[in-house]
Amino acid sequence: MAHLSLKGINKIYPNGFHAVHDFDLEIEQGEFICLVGPSGCGKSTTLRMIAGLENISKGDFLINGVRANEMSPREREIAMVFQSYALYPHMSVYDNLAFGLTLQGVDDDVIEEKVTNIAKILGLTDYLDRKPRALSGGQRQRVAVGRAIIRKVGVFLMDEPLSNLDAKQRVTMRSEITDIHRKVGSTTIYVTHDQTEAMTMADRIVVMKDGYIQQVGTPYELYFNPVNMFVAGFIGEPPMNFVRSEVGGGNISVLGSEVDISHIVSDESVKHYEGKPVALGFRPEGITLGRVENSYVFEAEVELTELLGDNTNVYVTAGGNNLILKVDPHDTPRLDDKITFSVPYKNVYLFDGESELVIERK
Repeated sequence: MAHLSLKGINKIYPNGFHAVHDFDLEIEQGEFICLVGPSGCGKSTTLRMIAGLENISKGDFLINGVRANEMSPREREIAMVFQSYALYPHMSVYDNLAFGLTLQGVDDDVIEEKVTNIAKILGLTDYLDRKPRALSGGQRQRVAVGRAIIRKVGVFLMDEPLSNLDAKQRVTMRSEITDIHRKVGSTTIYVTHDQTEAMTMADRIVVMKDGYIQQVGTPYELYFNPVNMFVAGFIGEPPMNFVRSEVGGGNISVLGSEVDISHIVSDESVKHYEGKPVALGFRPEGITLGRVENSYVFEAEVELTELLGDNTNVYVTAGGNNLILKVDPHDTPRLDDKITFSVPYKNVYLFDGESELVIERK
């Protein structure tokens, strides 16, 4: 296991493009960290700098307190699993797993023991004689993971390793990678654009946008305490609903109703934002159909419904805004129905309309 420190890490390419800005993060031994964000946000570039595949333009990267900026990938004792499986097609599963150890000059009997143990952990014992082309996508990905963990390095880096799998295989591999991490215990950094993967696997999540860290926290912290509108909208499926307005007389006009924001923020915040733009946010599942006490109540018209089994996504319009509500499938309204829904005060977020930072709740 390894402790990693990234202090003021920047990546600036020769053409002047600034891909990563002042990336600061402490990663504890054995921690599972997910880097998430939209395409082009800098997460894979950050991972490649940690691996030594990209030079660090500015800042310090330390492994167990030792500066590693100039270390080669081999010296960093890091194993990486790429989006593509990168298996040797002419080699058997056994030889693919053993390849790194063979290069290190490890004795054959030791290699056999390690390969046997890893194959057992990954459920590959019956496939050791097969070539990669005879395996399913999930099995090939397990071989790629096995080839990384067999080396017993201190850090595992994974760059969207499940993106080539179908939905069912991704669910299976998520649990398998999490289980492998518990058994092996190595520090793991996992890059994905899929917030569901991050929420279900990570100890902590790093949300990135345009090369900047937006927020670092546990899945719970990011979901229930987002620091800005980007994080609130990125984490959660379907995403949070946002309605923009302006404070006037302590109220904001949203969804055809006057909302008294003193129910959710302090009197000082109400005064501070008088005459200023704000955005009200609430999650699709944070509503109740009908009228409920200690809630904001809105009227809406149903445009579309999606029955998903355990819940129904209801697409509505209210006050000229398009919203998504998540309801019990047994309470699914019909198309063109006029409905009333309530959002409890505790489920409402208020954001600064200019900075898009969250306004602290009561």
